Amino acid sequence: MSLSAILDGMNQRAAAAVLPLQSLFLAAVRLYVSWQFLKAGWLKLRDWETTRFLFEEEYKVPILSPALAAVLGTAGEVVLPVLLIVGLLSRYAALGLSAVNAVAVIGYAHVLMSEGFEAALGQHHLWGLMLLTVLVFGPGRLSVDGVNSRSSSRAA
Repeated sequence: MSLSAILDGMNQRAAAAVLPLQSLFLAAVRLYVSWQFLKAGWLKLRDWETTRFLFEEEYKVPILSPALAAVLGTAGEVVLPVLLIVGLLSRYAALGLSAVNAVAVIGYAHVLMSEGFEAALGQHHLWGLMLLTVLVFGPGRLSVDGVNSRSSSRAA
């Protein structure tokens, strides 16, 4: 048996061993990253006057007016995480939250890029990576999308 075949066999066994954890991992990723955005969205909804003030004075969102940025950002932080939690239109929700995440970093770059805020910026990087994971690999079997996909496959 060649070294290549031995290594391939080892890799296949490792993949088979962790396969049962794949959907659980993807569900955990979806739940964690959704919770981060959902908390922010609820906070904005609870105190809309402060939210409007922050978008007018503190956040520097390019292109959009502060009022529109506040509405779109808050809506994205409330609606998209719910879709991601249940796993409905998961890749679209992950893509939308990626945009929210990117706009948050751009709009608050004057703070996030300054010394002492490396951990806060790192959180945005982590969330981006988690959203990219869902975007690339999908939501997993423990999702509405996963159930729908299996149902469609059986019907075909």
